[in-house]
Amino acid sequence: MKKLLAALLMLGGLSIVPDYALAQPADSKAQIEQVIESFRMAIINKDEEAFLKLFLKEDITWAGVTTDASIERLYANRPKPEMKRPSKTFNSSPRRFISSLVKAKVNVAETISNARIDSDGDVGQVWFDYTFVYGSYKENWGKESWQMVRTADGWKIAAVVWSQELNPTPLPATETP
Repeated sequence: MKKLLAALLMLGGLSIVPDYALAQPADSKAQIEQVIESFRMAIINKDEEAFLKLFLKEDITWAGVTTDASIERLYANRPKPEMKRPSKTFNSSPRRFISSLVKAKVNVAETISNARIDSDGDVGQVWFDYTFVYGSYKENWGKESWQMVRTADGWKIAAVVWSQELNPTPLPATETP
């Protein structure tokens, strides 16, 4: 009878623990924040090797969506009227992205703000506002979302999706990537 009572008390005690306390280990958030900072610094340092180590694999989902206003500006500025309308969505890869930054003649940076992290300790989602800058030119900005998984080697980015509003002011010749 004492064993049954002890088991019931233990189960009852677990039911008063808030769901969020069980859902996200405290160190998961800090570890994911470190991935965010490593991502940002790899861009600034143009460190291709460090950047690629942040991803689960090379062929993850890497998809962007250009805002309607930006598409309209691109279409209005086409060099030939018969050219087709720019695509709203596009795909790339982490390697193509960082390789293009490494070749850039100016400093590059991605600022990240309002980061929100949700994790159960094994999978996580990161959602933030970003601004991408070439030299001093604010090229584009929007929202970015990552799907993440915790592996034996730590947290890895499994998918990246973002929106982008393109700067309506043309890139100055001195800031050419």
